[in-house]
Amino acid sequence: QVQLVESGGGLVEPGGSLRLSCAVSGFIREPYAVSWFRQAPGKEREGVVCITTWPRITNIADSVKGRFFISRDDAQHATYLEMNSLKPDDTGVYYCAVEYRSNNCRLSATGQDYWGQGTQVTVSS
Repeated sequence: QVQLVESGGGLVEPGGSLRLSCAVSGFIREPYAVSWFRQAPGKEREGVVCITTWPRITNIADSVKGRFFISRDDAQHATYLEMNSLKPDDTGVYYCAVEYRSNNCRLSATGQDYWGQGTQVTVSS
């Protein structure tokens, strides 16, 4: 069974930084695409960033471009989301997701094969 576990969330003041991790375990082979989504209270889940195995394609939402960066360690089966200059609007539960057997970099929740349980990010003074 494939499992995705997010970590690294917490409470941070505006302008601060956090680094989220997504660990993938279980039977899964490349290629697969990894995406980060977030969901604020009362709002729809939105795509934030994604990254493919090969070729290395990334996609970043305009709302976080220049502040958020995604990276991937294939040997460790881990994907990281570096978040800088955080704003209150960045608050929400952050989820990682995997689309198996795909090199598509999707920011849509539709079609994702596996989801983590999420990690809370709160940006507040």
